[in-house]
Amino acid sequence: MKLIDCSGAEFSGQLASHSPTPGGGAASAMIGSYGAALCAMVAQFTIGREKYAAHDALMRDTLTRVNELRNEFLTAVDADTDAYNIVGEVFSMPKSTPDEKEARKQAMQKALAEAAAVPYGVMELSLKALELTKNLVGISNKNVASDLGVAAVSLRAALCGAWLNVRTNLSGIKDEAFTEEYRTRGEALFNKAVKIADEIYDEIYIISGGK
Repeated sequence: MKLIDCSGAEFSGQLASHSPTPGGGAASAMIGSYGAALCAMVAQFTIGREKYAAHDALMRDTLTRVNELRNEFLTAVDADTDAYNIVGEVFSMPKSTPDEKEARKQAMQKALAEAAAVPYGVMELSLKALELTKNLVGISNKNVASDLGVAAVSLRAALCGAWLNVRTNLSGIKDEAFTEEYRTRGEALFNKAVKIADEIYDEIYIISGGK
């Protein structure tokens, strides 16, 4: 059974269980799907409203694009768990002979690279979703402004959680060029996305009545 087919309570229960999967990577992807979903909801509540007619086309386009991202986040929930499980399987490979040790070593490097790639993809999804969310600030239905803020907070959490998972998996990879490229690109992506998320939150805080 896929994790995305579980109920919310079942998924939470699996996270709380004495098992390494699903873990933080899967949770990050799921949280990202919630952020994208909330952005979609705000667009839905703005589309067709006369007061926001000038932005109707943008809202419709955003709705389509953010729902595509939501589905990609959901795909990543199980992809992250599958990638981690492959790492776990490598630990059970034999290592009695030099050839077995080398095969195990190579398999681990490949598994860790994939385990880093999946959460990095979640980071990319988070940035894209945050950019779409940012476009709705101040021009979408004010009755659901707080939901747009929660979208930003959720996407920020997804981003931060995914980045921790990327860094953790990179720490076990011996290819320095590979790890340096991922760290450099990841750091830049992380900083850009966090800035957008914080800007959205600050603007929504004011719109929602904050001082």
